[in-house]
Amino acid sequence: MGLSLSVAMCTFNGGRFLGAQLASIAAQDRPPDELVVCDDGSSDGCAEIVREFARRAAFPTRFVVNDKNIGSTKNFEKAISMCQGAIVALADQDDVWYPNKLGRIEKAFLRSNEIISAFSDADMIDDDSQSLGARLWATFFFGRAEQIQFANGHALNVLLKHPVVTGATMAFRRECFDLLAPIPAKQIHDRWISFLLAARGKFEIISDPLMQYRRHQGQQVGPGPRTLRERTQRARLMTANSYLDELERFHEFRDRLEKHRATFPYAECALNEIKRKIPHLEHRARLPRMRVARIPRVLREALNGGYWRYSAGWNSIAKDLVIRR
Repeated sequence: MGLSLSVAMCTFNGGRFLGAQLASIAAQDRPPDELVVCDDGSSDGCAEIVREFARRAAFPTRFVVNDKNIGSTKNFEKAISMCQGAIVALADQDDVWYPNKLGRIEKAFLRSNEIISAFSDADMIDDDSQSLGARLWATFFFGRAEQIQFANGHALNVLLKHPVVTGATMAFRRECFDLLAPIPAKQIHDRWISFLLAARGKFEIISDPLMQYRRHQGQQVGPGPRTLRERTQRARLMTANSYLDELERFHEFRDRLEKHRATFPYAECALNEIKRKIPHLEHRARLPRMRVARIPRVLREALNGGYWRYSAGWNSIAKDLVIRR
């Protein structure tokens, strides 16, 4: 027996790519039981594209246009809240799904009731739908070792270091959403959802690409850097304020877990690790501007193991020692 499956999509001035994405959802071997689309005040014809699609779709399509712009995080929260299926798959407006995507996701959840979320890798394409010759996970440095940690039920160990779950590839059990909402406005929806779900249950990782993930200039949040130059540029953007913002996000994770401690089986583990992650972020936020003055502090934190448990190891050490703040 199958599971009811909803797709939650958000749109905002994505008319250029929206038709291809909707067509790929309609072409699924296992079609969704419903599609919910929330538009955040587009001015480029998105509404007309969705309404036309809804008229000919073989499955129910509900479309809502927000009275005012609420941002992508709150828009996804709204779209998910409207979903009625047992499983909710998230969809961006500018990607292209392979026909087997929803079928593979459904099989993942049917294999075990312990699986509360699933996500996959993706092939990357450009504005013109040409292959970039890269996979999404590689841009996040989500390698074999961390994939094994996820598969063995240790997703928190990875997510404490860096986000690796992209919302466009993700699905989760709808029953969990009451614990996740409301999503704080400054959080990115997929990071918030994946971190809290890791404190709730197990993930199924699907190493095959189930979709084409579009990399383009208009993205609010894109994939990780691919080249050394991009990685250096990204590192330079991580200022003290960036770490303070990250601190705020982890305080919000902590507050939600403490509020619902009894309903998150791995809450104690997560809270203990957050308690150690926060001082590491404070260390990185408060490093002095002069490079020579940073050396003893960075070495001390390296000896404590913080860079390896909560950051990117040698890469983060080199960033904190070399890059001007």
